Amino acid sequence: MSDEKAETDNKKGGVKTNRRDFLKNVGVAGASTLMASSASANVSAGSSNPDAEVTAAEWLQGHFVLMSDKDKQEAIARLEKRYTAQYGKKTTVSNTPPPEGVLFGYALDISKCIGCRRCVHACVKENNQSRSNPVIHWIQVMKIPKGNLAFSADKLNEGYPQSSAIGDYGVQVGGNAYEPVGGLSTEHAETYYPDDELVPDKSYFYVPVQCQQCEKPPCVKACPVRATFRDPNGVVVIDYNWCIGCRMCQLACPYQARRFNWGEPNLPPEEMNPKTHYFGNRPRMRGVMEKCTFCLQRTREGRNPACLEACPVGARKFGNLLDPESDVRKILATKKVFRFKDEMSTYPKFFYYIG
Repeated sequence: MSDEKAETDNKKGGVKTNRRDFLKNVGVAGASTLMASSASANVSAGSSNPDAEVTAAEWLQGHFVLMSDKDKQEAIARLEKRYTAQYGKKTTVSNTPPPEGVLFGYALDISKCIGCRRCVHACVKENNQSRSNPVIHWIQVMKIPKGNLAFSADKLNEGYPQSSAIGDYGVQVGGNAYEPVGGLSTEHAETYYPDDELVPDKSYFYVPVQCQQCEKPPCVKACPVRATFRDPNGVVVIDYNWCIGCRMCQLACPYQARRFNWGEPNLPPEEMNPKTHYFGNRPRMRGVMEKCTFCLQRTREGRNPACLEACPVGARKFGNLLDPESDVRKILATKKVFRFKDEMSTYPKFFYYIG
């Protein structure tokens, strides 16, 4: 952004800085200025400009997980007021906790996927992704020649082990009992085939790729401020307000599943989904990362992800890996299952299979 444009944005009353720049400027200004800014935010409750009201308080809040219940409630109230004013519709920001005794897993039948991208568009709509400048898609559909998928003959009927010396279902921190039945090469894969292209092309597999919700996520290890972490349900989430935009997590992810907001996200008010979660689909800001969360605003309430509901051929299955009767566990036990880039030892909880 040019200095001239930044000056114009500031004159309009908009907050166009990111958290990293804000903290740097605060450091230069000194502690007295910091305290004055905080006090200013506290006395501006009657302000008609929601951005001006929340700026200091929001940028200076702690990591959400470590905040007191009172501070969490205040942070959520600020966001709800801000989004309601910004988008012209009553917006809620929930803090529904992870359900107990649940480890979320996803399975996708690539023999059924037709590459229609309805999952992509449903994800964009549900999760308030930027429509343009930048265009943000959490799901990318790869078009891969069928010759790039090879199965090991001695493992075709083995399925996924239900138990091992390490523990049930073979997904644990510190070890992995999973033995893939095959491998997928992304050589010659096409990601940007036209939306109006006639699909499916019978000589290709269509492989949607999103965050794999790794059991050992490299992104979490790479984040210098622990803004991204794995929740008790195994879903890797981001505290957008704690993110400093360094993009180290993006570099660490072997699945290219993370997106960075280079500019202010473009989310038309009439298309904004007002039912949001703090760690999920609430509107993001310039300078922060975002990614798939298995639609935690839905799944923490017992609903399916939007991408699953949008699939016209039933290629997607979602459930609790700890429940032997869940669709996902049954698939892992009976189908020809593999994980993307298994050699990276990240142990994804997103599985691909041949139905």
